[in-house]
This record gives sequence, structure tokens and C-alpha cells, in this order.
Amino acid sequence: MKCHAWIGLLCLCALGVCQAGAVPAVADMANPGTAARFTLDHVRQVGAIERAADGVAQRRYAFQPAAQPQIRIAPAGKAWDWAGQGELRVRVQNAMPWAVTLDVDIDGAGSRPGLHATVALPAGPAQTLVVPLRAVSPRALGMQAGPPMPFDEHGRRTLLATTVKGALDLHRVGAIRFGMPAPQTVQTVLFGRVDTAAGEPALHDAYAGIVDRYGQFARGHWPEKIGSDGALRAAHAREQAGLDKLPRPTDVDKYGGRLDVPGLGRTGWFHTQKRDGRWWLVTPDGHAFFSLGVNAVVADGDRSYVEGRRFMFTDLPPDRGAWAAFYGTGDSRRTEQGANRGIGDNHGRWFDFYAANLYRVDGASWLAAWRSRTLQRLCDWGFNTIGNWSDPALGRAHRLPYTRSINIAGDYANVATGFDYWGRMPDPFDPRFVRSTERAVAKASADVRDDPYLLGYFADNELAWAGSGPQGRWGLALGTLAGDANSPAKRAFIAMLRKQYVAPETLASAWGIALTSWDALNATGFAAPVPDAAHPAIARDYSAWLRAYADSYFRTVAQAIHRADPHHLFLGGRFAVNTPEAVAACARYCDVVSFNVYADLPQHGFDAPAMHALNKPVLISEFHFGSDDRGPFGKGVVSVSNEAQRGPAYAKFIAAAAADPDIVGAHWFEYVDQPVTGRLLDGENSHVGLVGITDIPFVGFVEAVRVANQRAIHPHE
Repeated sequence: MKCHAWIGLLCLCALGVCQAGAVPAVADMANPGTAARFTLDHVRQVGAIERAADGVAQRRYAFQPAAQPQIRIAPAGKAWDWAGQGELRVRVQNAMPWAVTLDVDIDGAGSRPGLHATVALPAGPAQTLVVPLRAVSPRALGMQAGPPMPFDEHGRRTLLATTVKGALDLHRVGAIRFGMPAPQTVQTVLFGRVDTAAGEPALHDAYAGIVDRYGQFARGHWPEKIGSDGALRAAHAREQAGLDKLPRPTDVDKYGGRLDVPGLGRTGWFHTQKRDGRWWLVTPDGHAFFSLGVNAVVADGDRSYVEGRRFMFTDLPPDRGAWAAFYGTGDSRRTEQGANRGIGDNHGRWFDFYAANLYRVDGASWLAAWRSRTLQRLCDWGFNTIGNWSDPALGRAHRLPYTRSINIAGDYANVATGFDYWGRMPDPFDPRFVRSTERAVAKASADVRDDPYLLGYFADNELAWAGSGPQGRWGLALGTLAGDANSPAKRAFIAMLRKQYVAPETLASAWGIALTSWDALNATGFAAPVPDAAHPAIARDYSAWLRAYADSYFRTVAQAIHRADPHHLFLGGRFAVNTPEAVAACARYCDVVSFNVYADLPQHGFDAPAMHALNKPVLISEFHFGSDDRGPFGKGVVSVSNEAQRGPAYAKFIAAAAADPDIVGAHWFEYVDQPVTGRLLDGENSHVGLVGITDIPFVGFVEAVRVANQRAIHPHE
């Protein structure tokens, strides 16, 4: 939405004059008349008019088992003119004892485009379903997941379609359709009046005041929620009293290594060793170490933009005095990253609720107090590793081993694979990539190369080794050939093909394409063929190229690490997507192959038999389980139905990892819940933390974590 329009809406609402336009009803589904034409496709109207608890007239419609049963409402004339209207409002009630999925389509007249929304219609009382008459989404408002629905809109139970796709000419509206995607049994829904309203009052109200002064979801309730500064300080004091009494464990070495696994070598540095068919990380003192880590253990990771959306926050402190330290300015606009597509409100002033809450608890010494408390917690909860992207001071404290991230950035060439969530693939054939890698490694290792508490280095994160879709396996090969003639990777690929085939006609025959000269491959956007059964050479050649590409990347990084720091482990590249060629190259050049696994079990997130055959240890560098009942709206990548299920899911995952002879550790993502209104980077806003935005632990979850971690490290106790 344009900024001036949004500000105007806010001003009107603030004055209490933001009202629905007084226009005739579009249709009355309780008492269809001549104002609109109704068509029922595998839907039956059932019974007479009923009155809801509030006296409003409704009628039952039974959606039959079919591919797409639907109700179509069209104007009596050629089209509706909804100019000046901003919302479609529909009286609706789910008559089933479970939630049903309802598709809402608003069609343009004739062949004009329209809008589409899908909503989960909960069981329970009647409500007003509101569909904005333009494309909207939580992402456009800076967050990946929107607030829970329905919500109380000035005493009305309102279900907002938070995501609407498409476009609509409001002067020429052709039909409204309510449908269900392939119900397996009859689903009954009651409908009443269908109206339009001027402005976007429901859209505004759905997001207004959703965050309280502590950064919590204002409308939610849960056991750890804080209501006052006094309650916040008291909760921390109670926890600290218990932490201060904790004894230091005596059944592990100073790095956290087990004392009951004999026969491992002592080198003075962390290393890997296979004993009796099982891989181990080994501490500098020569003891078995199963790495249980936490990623993003930082005090400044919960910043969220407030500029352009201050109406979402009920009680922001002033941007001055002591509170000024928790404000800042950022710009997260990254057009080359898929993670940022569609994200709005992603630059300008931000506020850090988490750090501000730490200040409320400990005053000016909040950072030192947080570091001490956090290390105590991690030890108490059975963790033995500080994971990626964590506060370097935590590692320097030498309470727990830690990892270091190598972030390779520069002006080198890149290749698009079609995935590109965090950006395009670095081109390892570009000499500038080699220089950038050397600089990044030098920076990452400068102050840690002689520290025995350093477990090792990760390089980059979740690179786009493959594309998406059925042909994603070949995305890097297809993307390389689609690049321009100056691409170092493309030149290297063409050189491989010329060496193998000599003549372009030979390549053309093997691939089943028309190719009159080698120069034809230089064309930007060259449409390389997709492998098929009739031309097996395509897959063979692409596979050879993927091997060469991955070898060049991992060899370059490994050599730079070994030159700068010969002592420590190369922990891989944290695969999110991969190809067999990339994994094999990682195994050749890295000490450990790391996978970010978002699945119920670690073995469901990578090719475990293939890794066993490669004979290299595996580290699960990210995993988590989230729910949406503790404030943040998102459930993370892998969700469970509620908070009580997070602990069992964690325990099941860790037990499976510890029992696997090829897995040497697993690192949780992440320490703190993400902000309700989305983190700066990409708007992620999920409940996946060990602690909430107030730094209060989720007690039931961390107790389950403690037990699971203890069993993983001491399986025979």
C-alpha cells in the first residue's frame, strides 16, 4: 500500500471515523433474492433460515465430496462496481466440529484477473470473514506469518484473510466464489450477508497494537508471559537463585568430553576419529565429544523494524535517553535474495525488545549479566557447544567449546540455480572468489587460531547447490550455461565440453539439440536441455560439471582454512539443499559434513546411506521444532501442535542422532524466539526459542531438553 494512503487510514481510525461504506448488500446468502445470481456446484442448500446467537440470519450450505465444490454468486447485471470499496465482508459460521478450508475467489468480469484467498475456518461461533480487495500478506507488512485468526474487532469476531493474491479491477467485478478443495465428506457451513466496506478497517485492526511494551504478543496468554517490570525481575531472580547452586559436572573433561570412551587420540585440538565403527569428535584432551549446540546465542538478534508500522506497538519507549541504545537504523532490502521477496517495512528505524528487556532486569550491566546467565543456562540444560552466529565473548569465556562462521563476500561472479534463497551461488572459478575467501578466512581465524576451545569453522550457509522443482537437481548446470559469456564458470563448463566432444555437432547429437558452433553456447540465457532418458549424456555431463564446481568451491575454502589455521576442523557448508556431487566434494575436503535438517528425524534430512558410504562424520548444524502458542505467529520450519509437544520432538530427534554412528552432534536453531513482528533479515517470526523475548526460559521445554541431552551424552545412565 502507498505510504500516504496507509497514514491516512491510520489518522481516520485514530479519530474514530473509519467506518464501512454505506452501500447495499452484495448478496444475502441466507435469503437469496434477485440482487444476485447463485450457482451451486456440488453444494446443497440445507433447511430454512436460522438465527445465530446474535440474531443474525444465516443458512446452511453443504459442500459435497468432489474435486472443488463451490458456490458462485454473480451480479444480476453485467458486473458490480465496487470502486471506493476496500473489503469484502461475509457472515459465516463453520457447522463442523473441526476447522475447514475455504477458498474465496473474487473474479474480474469477463476474462479480467481476480483475487484469491484461502482461509482456515475454525469451528465455533459465527464470525465475519473479511477479504481485502487487493493483494495483501503478512510479508508485505514485514513478517512471514500473520496474527492468529479470528480476532476481536471492536466486539465483533472477525476472520481476516491475511494473504490475498492477484489483482482486481474494482469497477468490473464479475463473481464471488466460495469453494473447498476436495472434501472427503460433507462439510456444512452457514452463510449470511455478503457486503463490501470502504477502506481497510479490519486489515488495520488485525495488526494494530499486537505487540506490548515487552515485545510480546499483546492479545495472547501463556504461562511465561510478563505483565510488569516487577514480574520480569522477579522471574529472573527466581531462576538465577537456582542457577547459582548448580554444581559443575565431574564426569566429563573440561571441554565436555566423555571419560568412558577409551582408545581416542590426544592432539591438543578438536579432531575427528572413528572407533569401532563409530565416528567421534574428540576433545583436545582425547575424549569423546558429542556436540550438543545452540545457534544464534546473541543478545542483539531480536531487532524488528518499527518505522512505517508503529501502530503495531502499544508502548514503545522514547527514542532518547537510556532507551536510545536499543534503537537503530537498518536496510534489509536485498533484491538478489529470495528470502526477501515480498517483504515490506524492511528498512528504517528498528527497536530491540530483547536487549531492552535485559536492561530492565539488570540495568547498565545487562550485557555482562546476560553472558554469565546464558552460559550457566546452557551448561545446566546439557549443552556443550556454542553454535554458529553466537556472541564471540561466550566462546572466549572458555566455559564451552564454540564454532566460528566464515562469511565469504565480495565482488566475484555468481551463478543462479533457481533456488537462490540467500542469493546466487558464488563462482569458484573466478579469481576474485579465491581472494575473497582468503580475506574471509583471515578475518574469521585471526583471534581464535590458537584457541583449543574452538571446535572448528563453518563456511557460508545454505548455499544454492540445487534449484527447486523436479529438475532442481540440475539447477547449477542449467544456470551456469544460462549465464553470460564473461562468466568464469560458464567458460570453464564450455571448456570441459569442448575437450570432451571436440566438435559442436558431436555435443548436439549427444544432447539432442541444434548447435551449429561453440559460440552458440555463449549466448546469455542459453536454454540448456533438461536431462531425459533418450539422451543420457546430458545427465552425465551435468553431473561431471557439478563435481567440478563443488570440488573447486570446497577445495578453495579448505586450502584457505588450512593455510590460516592448520589446527582446527572444517565443519562444512551447512547444506539446506544439495546434490550428490556437492556432498561428495564436501566429504573430500571437509573434516565434517554439516546439514541443516528440518525434519522429524535427522536421517530424514539427508541421504544417510550415501554419507555412510562416503565415510565422513555428519553434524546436524540446524534443527528445531516450533509452535504458535507462546507469542510469535510462526511455527518454524518443522512445527508441532503445541508447546507441550516440542520437548518430546526434541528428545526423539536427539536420541536418533546420538544412536547414529555417523552423526557427531546436533545444534538447535535458535536460542531466543524471533520477534513477533519479524526479524530484520527476512521477517521470520517463529516461536522456536529456548527462551522468549523477555529472556524467560520455556520451563517445560528446557527441562525436556536437559533430560534428552543428558541421555545423549551418558546413554548408559
